[in-house]
Amino acid sequence: MSSEKVAAPAVVRASKILDLIAASAVPLSLADMVRELQLPKSTLHGLCGTLQQLGLITRLESGLVTLGPHVMIWANAFLARIDLTQEFFASWDDMRVLPEETITLSVRDGCDVVYLACRNGSRPLGFTFRAGMRLPSVYTATGKAMLSTLPPEQVRRLLSGDWPKPHTSNGPRSIDELLAELEAVRERGYSIDQQEVSEGMHCFGAPVFDSRASEAVAGVAVSIQSDSLDETLQESAGQAMRRLANRLSERLGSSRRA
Repeated sequence: MSSEKVAAPAVVRASKILDLIAASAVPLSLADMVRELQLPKSTLHGLCGTLQQLGLITRLESGLVTLGPHVMIWANAFLARIDLTQEFFASWDDMRVLPEETITLSVRDGCDVVYLACRNGSRPLGFTFRAGMRLPSVYTATGKAMLSTLPPEQVRRLLSGDWPKPHTSNGPRSIDELLAELEAVRERGYSIDQQEVSEGMHCFGAPVFDSRASEAVAGVAVSIQSDSLDETLQESAGQAMRRLANRLSERLGSSRRA
């Protein structure tokens, strides 16, 4: 662990407790944990009580402690994102759509999208996508694709706070403008970022579904230099993303299509 000063030592201690329990092949007693972690018994007892209330640890009838069921929610979410990324690359390998262009995979986190993966093309973009990058969903092709699968009132609630700061002079500036654009996405079958993330770059996206939810779990998009675009390439790019999104949705067990 870093030697930098830790702002929340209780969180660090709780993490050490969970790490110790996870590393043990058998349930542990409080005495075991006191000895291993060198923590005061009263401190450990209080932390374990909180972790138990949160479902992060479970106290057995014997008094021994194991990991609790809430940990699986985090584990499943992490594994699902790993699977999603793997399936993204596998789907692209199957189809080889638009090999010269940059194609991205992202998920929605509140009002933002977070990029999970990027398959860089051979054409320069003047913009670099990277895993972990976060951008406002209202300006991105993947964000609009995912938002288009939500009911309008849910979109209104989601964006009821301050409007996201724009990156360029393009893009929606109000919820009504966005809702009109999302309706166009549904009719067209794919979304468009018209130089909203970066001047000189257009992106075309489509939503990805899994077997569990009616709303999109991810979005895929292709990014193309604006000066190379024409109507034919735009339609080709949009339809290609629909095919890629549908293939990925199929691999994730969904019967719903973009």
